[in-house]
Amino acid sequence: MKELIGIIAAALAFVAYIPYIRDILKGKTKPHIYSWFVWGFAAILIFALQTTHGAGAGAYTTATVAVMCFIVCLLGLRNGTKYITRLDTLFLVLALIAAGVWLFAKRPTLSMALLVSIDMLGFAPSVRKGWHKPYEETLSLWSINGGRHALSILALQNYTLLTLLNPVVWSICNLTFCGVLMIRRRAIRK
Repeated sequence: MKELIGIIAAALAFVAYIPYIRDILKGKTKPHIYSWFVWGFAAILIFALQTTHGAGAGAYTTATVAVMCFIVCLLGLRNGTKYITRLDTLFLVLALIAAGVWLFAKRPTLSMALLVSIDMLGFAPSVRKGWHKPYEETLSLWSINGGRHALSILALQNYTLLTLLNPVVWSICNLTFCGVLMIRRRAIRK
């Protein structure tokens, strides 16, 4: 059963990204390439940690995320936001420094906490952009992602801080960002 749930959660990633990629190609959605690069990079490392520590099918969605993040990053080079601030660059540098620290951390749970922190640093430029330009994000991506990360928790073979941290944090962050985008869109319409 967990295998099926893991496959469904991974499939939902593809479902979530179809409208997002379509909107990028149409010029409606403008991803922040720093965020998507950091997320793809961290997702590869998180997937490796999850699989070596018994996450099982619950890690399928992380592997899918890594692939999709790099696809969005590549599309963002041409169709992404061109407004990159010094703060965005600072978050990118901090994420890369944290990744360097991760390489030397010999404790898996600490490594996972660092990687999830890297993801959150990568999220900062997208949140800033989404706050100012909420219509340049595809709302369905963030809402489906929140749900599929929650679903992937059910597919985990082992429930430990190491296997739970990433999907719990991403479920909360995706749904929160979805709420922020809806609130900002409503505020801009008025």
